[in-house]
Amino acid sequence: MGHEAVWNSHPKDYGKGGRKCRVCSNQGGIIRKYNLNICRQCFREYANDIGFIK
Repeated sequence: MGHEAVWNSHPKDYGKGGRKCRVCSNQGGIIRKYNLNICRQCFREYANDIGFIK
């Protein structure tokens, strides 16, 4: 069994590594409030389309 098989053998469904942006699949800066699950960069881009008003 190689190193890659051992390293990724268990699925990660908790913590920061288990969440990703639904738009760009980025794992950093995720906004989870209201079940958005998008990163802050994508949120700035799509905020008006979603319905958020500054």
